[in-house]
Amino acid sequence: MASAREMRLRIKSVKNISQVTRALETVSASKVRKAINAVMATRSYATKAWQVLRHVAEQPGRDSLHPLLVKRSTVKNALVVVITGDRGLAGAYNSNVIRFTAQKFDNYSVPVKYIAVGRKGRDLLFRRRKNVIADFSNLPAAPSFADVSAIGRLAVEEYNQGNVDEVFLVYTDFINMGRQVATVKKLLPLELEGEGLVEDFEHKASSGPAAAYEYEPDQRELLDQIIPRFTALQVYQAILESQASEHAARMVAMRNATDNAKELVSALQLVYNKVRQQTITNDILDIVGGAEALAAK
Repeated sequence: MASAREMRLRIKSVKNISQVTRALETVSASKVRKAINAVMATRSYATKAWQVLRHVAEQPGRDSLHPLLVKRSTVKNALVVVITGDRGLAGAYNSNVIRFTAQKFDNYSVPVKYIAVGRKGRDLLFRRRKNVIADFSNLPAAPSFADVSAIGRLAVEEYNQGNVDEVFLVYTDFINMGRQVATVKKLLPLELEGEGLVEDFEHKASSGPAAAYEYEPDQRELLDQIIPRFTALQVYQAILESQASEHAARMVAMRNATDNAKELVSALQLVYNKVRQQTITNDILDIVGGAEALAAK
């Protein structure tokens, strides 16, 4: 059994750790509120951009309007943008994203390239010997659209140059403070029908009469600007969702760590009391034994 001094040092160490985890929980709680506000602020713009894009693309001759709207007959390579965090101490947040990515693309029918957003995801992808063609780490705590637009531009360039025929986006969708779900979305070619993008944006749009649009200049010039920007906007919104999820996961993890530290301190305190009581008892027995030995003389 450890000595009383060793137990005191253990208790002090656990208390110090609990103070750190408590501070991290408080910081994450503040950051997650800001991240949620940022997510909500982009949704109205994303919804309106989606409505305009769909109205333009639904006009006759869609397949000839823009190459990013055309589904290629033969898929030879795929690109996956994986969004994780730059820091740990967030429970299983980062590992869940990489595990989800592996489940979806480890046995994919064509070779897969990766763009890593976040240092933790980059390191885990390298450890799994994946083909990472780009790395975007150390993003600002509150990124602007300009900070992440290069990710969307790179994905569009890879697609336009024919290096890849499909582009997917893997991120963590923020549901609530206690639930964050790893999600995959097809980024390119842009799908205007079916599941995924329509559900993500149409259910956020307000009900009412259909909007009427007047376009200037022509459709092709508009699509040349709108589609790449909308692709980058999806990446931007996914990063905001992932950041909110990361802060929520870290807050929950640090809260659990603080509670566990308190329980451990209580358990160690009981052990310390037993050790201290045993030490006092041994001292008393030594004194009594010595007194009896002196009396016998």
